[in-house]
Amino acid sequence: MPKSLAREADFAYSPITMSEEKLSEGPRPKPWTSYAAKLLGTSESVVLALIGVALVLVAVLLLYSSMHDLNEAVRNGPAEIEHRAIEILNTVLLVMMTMEIVYTVAISLESHTLDAEPFLIIGVIASIRRMLVITATSTEVETHPEQFRNTLVELGLLAATVVALASAIWILSSREQRHGKEHQVENE
Repeated sequence: MPKSLAREADFAYSPITMSEEKLSEGPRPKPWTSYAAKLLGTSESVVLALIGVALVLVAVLLLYSSMHDLNEAVRNGPAEIEHRAIEILNTVLLVMMTMEIVYTVAISLESHTLDAEPFLIIGVIASIRRMLVITATSTEVETHPEQFRNTLVELGLLAATVVALASAIWILSSREQRHGKEHQVENE
């Protein structure tokens, strides 16, 4: 056998792959990017928890303020209740919106995903809240035809917004139900 062929035999194919060689060396250390991703995920969770706590505190303070206003209105008689009712209702609806945001933050904290449905619900509550305030204060603008017309246009747009958001919520929930049924059939 010529000398050049003998030398090529030293570099013959080996059935051991590179991954098998690395396994035999022991566990490979994780790259720094996996530690960075873990740190960022933990940071996100901490910030979301702090946001949730801050929102709950805001909701509690708003509710306390609203209850205080209601108590004052009751003490001052029916005329004061009528005068402050819209303001109190406005604040209570703001508390509902805030708590819906807290719910969304809790879902994000638990699953690290962002769900659209709670935001749509917040939009419905905000639109209804604005409609109630406009309706309650519309008697003030009835004498000014241009302002009254603008108020009616705003009410119409808010009503259309509520319908659109409610339709989106319905579409999302029906899609989730359909997807859940398909997933259930696949598992059987």
